Amino acid sequence: MGLFSFTQEIAIDLGTANSIITKNGKIVVDEPSVVALDKRTDKMIAVGERAKLMYEKENPTIRTVRPLRNGVIADFNACEQMIRGLIKKVDMGHHLFSPALRMVIGVPSGSTEVELRAVRDSAEHAGGRDVYLIFEPMAAAIGIGIDVEAPEGNMIVDIGGGTTEIAVISLGGIVSNTSIRIAGDDLTADIQEYMSRQHGVRVSERMAERIKINVGAALTDLGDEAPDEYIVRGPNKITALPMEVAVNYEEIASCMEGSIAKIESAILNALQQTPPELYADIVANGIYLAGGGALLRGLDKRLTNKIKIPFHVAEDPLLSVAKGTGIALKNVNRFQFLMR
Repeated sequence: MGLFSFTQEIAIDLGTANSIITKNGKIVVDEPSVVALDKRTDKMIAVGERAKLMYEKENPTIRTVRPLRNGVIADFNACEQMIRGLIKKVDMGHHLFSPALRMVIGVPSGSTEVELRAVRDSAEHAGGRDVYLIFEPMAAAIGIGIDVEAPEGNMIVDIGGGTTEIAVISLGGIVSNTSIRIAGDDLTADIQEYMSRQHGVRVSERMAERIKINVGAALTDLGDEAPDEYIVRGPNKITALPMEVAVNYEEIASCMEGSIAKIESAILNALQQTPPELYADIVANGIYLAGGGALLRGLDKRLTNKIKIPFHVAEDPLLSVAKGTGIALKNVNRFQFLMR
């Protein structure tokens, strides 16, 4: 047992939908970004997976909160408590005093100074002694295995829960970046609205997310890769009587068309702002897709056909930012692009 405090190092991918903590290069926490609080005392009841089980099922004494919306902190107190709760899930060993924490945290590239300060303050209040921030596209590029310090242009499109980050990286810096608040949550909201309008059934955010996972697509023709229909159960929005509706990927692709087209447009705008030499590198290397949105069926094919540049889905898109943040943690003295 250690007698005195010492420094432990952790990396955090603080996501709108999920938060991931890595320690010693290994993922030790991967939980939904949800916290349940007691309404009377505002103290934390549950965090992560346990809190998500309570989400949209609360009684009058409990409120469940997703502290991050559109990639930024929407509820400062809840975010701080969530970070504390998630850190407590990390095995820090047995010591007489709590260890000082060195942290590297992934943040959206479009964050304002105020938003960056809010993330840093939350981390410091949760025990962070030495806090570094890294922009998510840079972390994703590192996690994918790209040499971000090379004199070569690479483009990353990181589609998370709250934001889509599009960045051109070269020589250890972000040459140009576009951050739009159209991402996974918007696709989920599109499905909720569609189910209500087209089928007359009310579905929760969690059910819409399940629909997206099971039959979500970016193309209305997936050929042999088409998933089976998905059965949705819920109340009729007018009569409240139970309904059972079968939905297919074609209709879900159609209902998400508007949001996907906005992501498409943002990628084209980012390419227009890219210097010609770096543009040539991107055409040769292709564009990398990361984040949960990269898993949307047919998205890489749709973007390749539209933009005429190959799109590659990262090997493990959900973990790209987390892996890169973990690598950055090991290189805090080398990587000049980390922010303090």
